[in-house]
Amino acid sequence: MPKKIIENSENYQPGLSIDCVIFGFHDNQLKVLLIKTSFDDKWALPGGFIPIEEDIDTAAVTVLKERTGMQGIFLRQFATFGRVKRYDQHFGNTVLDHFNIPREDGKWLLQRFVTIGYYALIDFLKAVPQKENSQEIIEWIDHKEVPELILDHREILDKALTTLRIELNLMPVGYNLLPEKFTIPQLQKLYETILDRKLDRRNFLRKITNIGILNKLDEKKSNVAHKAPNLYTFDTEKYNEVLKNGLNQGW
Repeated sequence: MPKKIIENSENYQPGLSIDCVIFGFHDNQLKVLLIKTSFDDKWALPGGFIPIEEDIDTAAVTVLKERTGMQGIFLRQFATFGRVKRYDQHFGNTVLDHFNIPREDGKWLLQRFVTIGYYALIDFLKAVPQKENSQEIIEWIDHKEVPELILDHREILDKALTTLRIELNLMPVGYNLLPEKFTIPQLQKLYETILDRKLDRRNFLRKITNIGILNKLDEKKSNVAHKAPNLYTFDTEKYNEVLKNGLNQGW
């Protein structure tokens, strides 16, 4: 939360913010990008405020680009969080004290805020986490090892995970989370990690093949101890078609 935003609050939509749950997949772990600011010991989701002259979705894309250096990634609005007591004035006062901003000048920050939740799926290896300043920490953390978060950010993260699990039955995933070439076991492990349960290997292969979004390559994974599995890529055109039209199956 840069000081310049608070000092120029008239340029931003009052009482409205964005929080982004950014997922990446690496070493068979579903990771979440979290930040720790210089004014609080707890971790937080990346987020921001909405310029008055900017669409909400555009503001979310801006947050993602500023935090990952990436554009054109999968982004979905999933919920709005507006409990009366979701915003803690003590937190707002802490921020104002940190920046030496008088309460009168920082009234905008102390009001009730409703936040719009987005989740994003990105390639872990291509993302370059970006700090807002040298005092800030930004890290990928395993979704099962997330520490205490500020405000209601834990609720936002949990809702994003629940939504992603539900939407696995309605859309394909993997294109945004896996490398360009991958194996079926890698893809299955991604689904298992998101769903938090084991899937039958043959049943998974049958279902994922029937969707028709995979291209089997004439090459195998190298540097493996046992029989090398085939490599696959996503058929981008068919993937986007299924993403647009939706699925009707369960895992």
